[in-house]
Amino acid sequence: MTLTLGMVTIDTTDAETLARWWAGQTGAGITQTNDGWFVVLEGGGLPVMLAFQKVDEPTPGKNKIHLDLGTADLDAEVDRLVSAGATLVERRGDESFRWVTFADPQGNEFDVAQH
Repeated sequence: MTLTLGMVTIDTTDAETLARWWAGQTGAGITQTNDGWFVVLEGGGLPVMLAFQKVDEPTPGKNKIHLDLGTADLDAEVDRLVSAGATLVERRGDESFRWVTFADPQGNEFDVAQH
């Protein structure tokens, strides 16, 4: 028996707002809203569904799961994401492989790598 990835779910105190932000960054569409408690994105640049689950309080500390995203033009993507409301956490790597760690508007960290 094997497992397959169905979706990546992120806890948030405002599922609809964060889902709209990620939809804008990935070109995905919101396909389910479930009265704002569980919002699903599909399509665009996403190979799997991305879901946002409303919680009363976020888990304390660093998020346990993060997204690793790719782009052909890392420098342009850094500028675009920061302009869209992401926070640049750290530039990493070297000339052979570069990536940047960001936080989305609710502090969830994610990485974008040059590919």
